[in-house]
Amino acid sequence: MQKEAKGKNIAIITHAGGPAVMLTDVLSKNGLKIPVIEGKQSTELLNELFNGSSVANPIDFLATGTAEQLETIIDYCENKFDNIDAMVVIFGSPGLTTVYDAYLVLDKKIKTCKKPIYAILPSVVNVKNEIAEFISKENIAFNDEVLFGNALAKVYNLPPPIFERIASKGTDLKSIRKIIRASKSGYLSPEKAAKLLTLTGIDFVKEYEVKNEHELLETAKSLNYPVVQKVVGPLHKSDVGGVILNVKNEIELVENFNKLMQIEEVTSILIQPMISGIEVFIGAKKEGDFPHIIMAGLGGIFVEVLKDIQSAMVPVTKQVSLKMIEKLKGYPILKGVRGQKGINIEAFAETIAKLSTLLQISPEIAELDINPLLATEKGIVAVDVRIKIEK
Repeated sequence: MQKEAKGKNIAIITHAGGPAVMLTDVLSKNGLKIPVIEGKQSTELLNELFNGSSVANPIDFLATGTAEQLETIIDYCENKFDNIDAMVVIFGSPGLTTVYDAYLVLDKKIKTCKKPIYAILPSVVNVKNEIAEFISKENIAFNDEVLFGNALAKVYNLPPPIFERIASKGTDLKSIRKIIRASKSGYLSPEKAAKLLTLTGIDFVKEYEVKNEHELLETAKSLNYPVVQKVVGPLHKSDVGGVILNVKNEIELVENFNKLMQIEEVTSILIQPMISGIEVFIGAKKEGDFPHIIMAGLGGIFVEVLKDIQSAMVPVTKQVSLKMIEKLKGYPILKGVRGQKGINIEAFAETIAKLSTLLQISPEIAELDINPLLATEKGIVAVDVRIKIEK
């Protein structure tokens, strides 16, 4: 709702030194700048203020500072200080008088200045009536400088929004919608979840689902070992011991099947070829009426322990996906390090963008988790997927 600033240089205007210092720290840590204000014009401004004031930035005009002085300071920042792109005004109650006049100045300047002005009005008890009047004029006010600083940094550091049509190349929109419409709220079956990915153009490892020993033996005739066996039913397969890797022959296959079927809530067993690569992760979540958030990172320990994840709001293009990947702490691993081969980063980015398309087509998807995807120099293959529908 505010004007857009041309840069990241902020002037902090305050009559309380402590909050200004706190705000300076928060903004600086988040890449915003509090430039020093100096020179002839800063001296002129200082002469307009009471003794003991400072205009170096933060501009502190003391607890005794007046509405007239506030207006003068804002005018200097607007018209004479070229190294200032936006202003923050911290103005609470001095404890002696009302502050209607100061908030009238603030309201007028927010509406007339070309540079954005952000209001922090901390005295929510002492001057609640003045704050209420200020907000009633379609203004916005924070009451805490640290919360404000973090919020402002997120806005300034957010990439510009992308407005584009859904990229449908390689995506079977009609078949995807048919599956979504036919599905009830809750987690999709592994078969349906995998089908949605393949219809979106995301490679999914070939898999077989077996419910009894007869189906198992029939499936075994077409298997190339080693394979992986996974339970269907429990939400977190690994937590219940429901994943067995490197199954080498039919004898192990049958033994493992009987063992896994004894686990509580298991309805069937998935069999997949054993493939190798670097584990990566893509997930998505929807909150309220906002677009989905897509998260991506390295899989396994990097997600669970190191929390090395980058996120973006749908729609996510390939270019945005590449930036997400490049910001990961584990990015050097993906590129290849110390003689180890990296992955096809283009394919990883394309997979994130394809998932964005799926989410745009299917707003009913509340949660989606593809973990792991196995990535190599040649490409990327999804090994496991979990999709929750909410209608």
